[in-house]
Amino acid sequence: MSSSSSDGVDEAVEEWFDEEFDNLVDSLVNDQAKKPKRRAYYERHREEGHNQLWNDYFREHATYPPEMFRRRFRMHKPLFLRIVDALRNEVPYFQQRRNAHGRYGLSTLQKCTAAIRMLTYGQSGDTYDKYLRLGESTALLCLDNFTNAIIQLFGHEYQRRPTADDLQRLLDIGELRGFPGMVGSIDCMHWEWKNCPTAWRGQYTRGSGKPTIILEAVASQDLWIWHAFFGLPGTLNDINVLDRDGIYPKWSTFIQSISLPQTPRAQLFAQHQEAVRKDVERAFGVLQARFAIVKNPALLWDKEKIGRIMRCCVILHNMIVEDERDRFT
Repeated sequence: MSSSSSDGVDEAVEEWFDEEFDNLVDSLVNDQAKKPKRRAYYERHREEGHNQLWNDYFREHATYPPEMFRRRFRMHKPLFLRIVDALRNEVPYFQQRRNAHGRYGLSTLQKCTAAIRMLTYGQSGDTYDKYLRLGESTALLCLDNFTNAIIQLFGHEYQRRPTADDLQRLLDIGELRGFPGMVGSIDCMHWEWKNCPTAWRGQYTRGSGKPTIILEAVASQDLWIWHAFFGLPGTLNDINVLDRDGIYPKWSTFIQSISLPQTPRAQLFAQHQEAVRKDVERAFGVLQARFAIVKNPALLWDKEKIGRIMRCCVILHNMIVEDERDRFT
């Protein structure tokens, strides 16, 4: 009798202990799940990053000469400072502000330099953490805001419809080159999309076996890209800005080369035509050389962001062409 009662007590104690233990574990798990996760903070001393950048490129007697600035930023310093001033005055994100402790945040130069370096070198966001003192997520945010700001502030001017003076200049150049009425040459380039979603891989894949996005552009002899489409063939998205009348530029006449010219006249025409049609190929080559992000496979998942990056690179390319056009020999 005494042994059976003791066994019942032991079982009751074990059940009570198991129940209390389970309740304790469940409460700890729930509390841990409800507790908000804090982001890891690293003191990067962002002021030192700004001072280093200023001393290297922007002070009166900078460490690196203008030639090195042009090589690393893909543009001359006055043009870059023009972009920085426009973003500082028009876009709140690029305005340097104080936080709750009265400490200044990242400067406009740091944010613009991070975005430009990612476009020109095509590297990841944390590449310039040691130099510019900003994290990967901040660098990607700078790139996103930079592309949007460039499109909003400079898109209407550098993706405009050709004016009467522009069209007359293009026609005069075409006539001097032996093709009266020629405005520019048209062609396509492919930008590989490495992280293309599996569901879309079939419609973005062509003969190479890798998903790509197509850029179709019209370029003139001075490498200015007058008209561009970006997207799928047949459903290309126009990345040019509409003019005030809502009209796109029209390129209605296409002249193909003679693949097997037989007569001397046909051979002469093919020789000159093939020389002229290399304008757009040169424009694509210069665009990829200036902005390695459109040369390397695209690593983003969002095709809208990829389209904005391409459009931003086209605008910056035209800005550089305009700035350096008088320097051509």
